[in-house]
Amino acid sequence: MIFFIKKHWKIILLIIFLFFVFYLFKFAKHYPANINLQSNPDLWGVTFSTKFSKYLALDINDLYAAILDDLQVKQIRLSIYWDEIESKEGEYDFSQYDYLLAEGAKRKVKFILNIGYRLPRWPECHAPKWVMAKKNDEVQTETLKMLATIVKRYQDRPEVIAWQVENEPLVNWFGECPKSDLGFLQSEVALVKKLDSRPVIISASGELSTWSREAKVGDILATTVYRVVWNPIFKYSRYPIPSGFYAWKAKRLNKLGDKMILSELQAEPWVPANPKNPNFSMIDLSKKQIDASMSVKQFKANLQYAQDIGFSKNYLWGVEWWYWQKIHSQPEYWEIAKTLF
Repeated sequence: MIFFIKKHWKIILLIIFLFFVFYLFKFAKHYPANINLQSNPDLWGVTFSTKFSKYLALDINDLYAAILDDLQVKQIRLSIYWDEIESKEGEYDFSQYDYLLAEGAKRKVKFILNIGYRLPRWPECHAPKWVMAKKNDEVQTETLKMLATIVKRYQDRPEVIAWQVENEPLVNWFGECPKSDLGFLQSEVALVKKLDSRPVIISASGELSTWSREAKVGDILATTVYRVVWNPIFKYSRYPIPSGFYAWKAKRLNKLGDKMILSELQAEPWVPANPKNPNFSMIDLSKKQIDASMSVKQFKANLQYAQDIGFSKNYLWGVEWWYWQKIHSQPEYWEIAKTLF
């Protein structure tokens, strides 16, 4: 036995190491040591998606009123989807977004408007159907025209504090989107900055990007933070990343203080792919499936983790799902969120 160990010690150490890594990603929870969730309400906001609200078959106005008056959220990252405002070429309809901004303004809500071709929620890119028939240079021309139209419409609204141009615009491994184009992204940002003086936000993946390219484009850098992810091979796994990792990356790029925000903190379940049922959605998840990525304990742990990172703002991802849970007799997530705002 001793002879075997001496002869194969490198292979044995490698196996032990691989088992340790597998344990870290697959089984270890990585919850913060202390969870108290005591913080300034100004630290927290939410991302709101009209499209995801419709996907969950929610009444947008009822949900939005609950966000404003029950949760009392004062900071919202709002996606303005291109295919919702210009479903027919050259014909704009901003009535839905005018209403959302006006209702927020009445309650002193501050908005980040997320504008562009690539915006939050699947399939990530949300261009109108009429755009799909155009060539790439024509699509870029139409994109710039759309950006200018939105900025000009809302540049006099004091409740708008910043523009987020695109969402994770240099990500090529997720979503049904054209290949990223750094040069065109710079053109988009230049246009927005020419039209308005408010800061421009550029976002990046927290775990799968160095942020180096994104940090050079905008005034404010935004990151996603995910704790539990899913893939077809390993199924659910957890990132064994300490909260200080994100702060270290920000400091390395001189993105400190109000130059750095957390724009998308995982606060809803990750829905696994289901080849047998392509229409399988978040509302089809069982309690066991929900707990695999977003148990109440995981929800609290993610909130504390974001707090520990120490960025100036944290925008939570999943407010629509909390509300869906609430009206279906599962109010825990909603009630926990209420204590933040």
